[in-house]
Amino acid sequence: MSDRIEKQIELKASLSRVWRALTDHREFGEWFRVKLDGPFVPGQVSRGHITYPGYEHLQWEARVQKMEPERLFSFTWPHPKSIEAANYSPSPDDPVTLVEFLLEKTKNGTLLRVIESGFDRLPEDRRLEDFRRNEGGWAEQMKNIESYVARKP
Repeated sequence: MSDRIEKQIELKASLSRVWRALTDHREFGEWFRVKLDGPFVPGQVSRGHITYPGYEHLQWEARVQKMEPERLFSFTWPHPKSIEAANYSPSPDDPVTLVEFLLEKTKNGTLLRVIESGFDRLPEDRRLEDFRRNEGGWAEQMKNIESYVARKP
């Protein structure tokens, strides 16, 4: 198993459009399916609640790392012991992974890459399950942002 998940997609949208979809907390919330309490600010924690069906009990908490306009947006987010509703109990001690969105202008639009790394810091008994869940989640989120920027140019 790798320490990182990497996905990429070429979006038929400008760098500025993709950047806005990633970093405007309202737009991010629409395609990612999370209701955020406020804007993303480097060095600060972003909070909210997941709105994805079946996961509405989950809190969103991510510490924004970098926002380099039209190039890089990154945050760390925790991996609690369980995301099952009955056992969900986030803790400040939960290990985190780093999520990076990298943008690059292309002939037809924007290449968006997402990299989530740091799975080697997760407890061994949860590492594979969290990796598999997030790998599938990122595949879906790439489709979500693609349809979002196509619907809302």
